[in-house]
Amino acid sequence: MAGIETASCIDLHAHVRLAATDGAAGPHGPENGIDDQGRPWYRVGNYKIVGVKHHGSPFTDPALRLEKMAKTGIDFQVLSPSPLTYFHWIEAPQALSFCRRYNDGVAELARTYPDKLGGLAALPMQDPEAAREELHRAVEELGLWGAAVGTEYPLPLHSPKFDPLYEAFTTLDVPLFLHPAPAGIDGPPGDASLKRFDLDVVVGFAAQETIAVATLIFGGVLERHPKLDVWISHGGGGVAFMAGRLAWAGMKRPWATEAMKKDGAFEAALHRLWYDTHLNDDRAVALLTEVVGPDHLVYGTNFAGWDQPDDGGHGPVSPALAGNARRLLRQAGTRTQA
Repeated sequence: MAGIETASCIDLHAHVRLAATDGAAGPHGPENGIDDQGRPWYRVGNYKIVGVKHHGSPFTDPALRLEKMAKTGIDFQVLSPSPLTYFHWIEAPQALSFCRRYNDGVAELARTYPDKLGGLAALPMQDPEAAREELHRAVEELGLWGAAVGTEYPLPLHSPKFDPLYEAFTTLDVPLFLHPAPAGIDGPPGDASLKRFDLDVVVGFAAQETIAVATLIFGGVLERHPKLDVWISHGGGGVAFMAGRLAWAGMKRPWATEAMKKDGAFEAALHRLWYDTHLNDDRAVALLTEVVGPDHLVYGTNFAGWDQPDDGGHGPVSPALAGNARRLLRQAGTRTQA
């Protein structure tokens, strides 16, 4: 654990693609190759990306990842599955097949580079019981530090059927990372207007994140599981900007619970969650810090993704953020925490 215990910059938003998972979801892939024009492609189900390098990139090559981490000042990363491979809408056995192979592979990476890399598990969220069992295996047998899943599945985040899974997170004392996936990869197609200008990623992700935060709070998940730690990508989407309106809805709308009607209840629940700082705008990070407080923020970059700046990532890099990451991941050692 020495790597994360002494790291000054810990990146908690870093996806990885593993060659070992090729074909693990059966006909859904993942699969990659080169087309007749020499362009690389990557396929998941009916979703295909052309022109994005797969092999020989920091996403797949650990040596290139470590080299880029060094250039951008990142001391330690916690790896999570690519959002393209959540597979939350396909047949449960095929989703579980992918998750098990991914979890075995990311655990091997973490064992190989323990001073630089940690890992989060993939889970088949369309089958809450299988997800609970795989979480236990991933943490207890493989040594992973939690799990990373999407924000949308056949069941809503606040479904009581997820309660045994959320209870498993608290029993195992590990956190849950929520990150959106583009609509329509293996599930409902989503709003057609978001297919223009890549808005499904640019705007759709923020909408999914905001909805996830509201669902966890209004749906009573945090009340039912007071020890559950969840962190949301991209600063929780638009939640900092909409905090006042969401709080007002929690008090005034017909479905409002008595717990939410109490003054400051929504704000307190908002502070229960954790948020990464990958917002591409220091003003947005400042607002997020003001709304949720500095003690539940962690550093994130979407490492090697389209929106990672050349100098590393947006938002401050500080010992406080590294300390927050260690607390969230239960990896705090003897070093003084912020």
